[in-house]
Amino acid sequence: MSADEPGAPCWLSLAARDLGAAEEFYAAVLGWTFRHGPLGHGFSVGERDGVPVAGIGEVAVRMAVPVAWTPYFAVPDADEAVARIRERGGTVGVGPVAFPPRGRAALATDLEGAAFGVWEGRVSSRWRLGEHHAPAWLELHTRNAFDAAVFYGGVLDWLNGGVERFEVAYEDDQVVLYSQGEAIARLNSGPVEAASPQPQLRPRWLVHFRVPDLERATAAVVKHGGSLVPEADHGWPVPAGRRASVRDPQGGLFTLDEAAEGEV
Repeated sequence: MSADEPGAPCWLSLAARDLGAAEEFYAAVLGWTFRHGPLGHGFSVGERDGVPVAGIGEVAVRMAVPVAWTPYFAVPDADEAVARIRERGGTVGVGPVAFPPRGRAALATDLEGAAFGVWEGRVSSRWRLGEHHAPAWLELHTRNAFDAAVFYGGVLDWLNGGVERFEVAYEDDQVVLYSQGEAIARLNSGPVEAASPQPQLRPRWLVHFRVPDLERATAAVVKHGGSLVPEADHGWPVPAGRRASVRDPQGGLFTLDEAAEGEV
């Protein structure tokens, strides 16, 4: 799906403690190469076959934030989006901040404390959710998926413009956001706890990356200092299929999905 559609996921960013170590890990596990972006040597853009996938910033220590993946959603006006977040009970932690010449961003948390960002401005025309080497989809772990859907739907204006933009459905105890017939985000209710010492049990957006061979990818995770998250530690049932939740060596949590033939 197009990243410049208002309300759509438009980028992913990892807050890391050690940029070089993060680059080495994701290159080994996901096959990314890296280039430094316009924000200086503390930030880089991960690419697969020349297509941008995600950004990594060495900011976790400097800004006293946890190592974590954060999704950004496109908005036409960052100030208006920030006002909607506050009106609906969310918290704005940073911004809007200008990133000349591309645009403006803000970081926030939703009703349960899951972090996300909004972006006003230009986006990469080649970045896609759900295509080829792009992130496969996003998953929100929250206490109440219906409350979360009302919050994000209001902040991001998901239903304005009719089903040709987005469709929100209820399936298998999940709220599912569709774009052009493809599920791009799933909102799941579960036993989350903001103060849990286990990251996978806190309210959060979880990013799923496709890999051609799950066993090879999980072996690379362990070989390069990461770890697998046991199924019993997820806090709710893990969907059937070839999938594994993992942490990078610095604690960043994400999920590997084995791609169907022709997807990667």
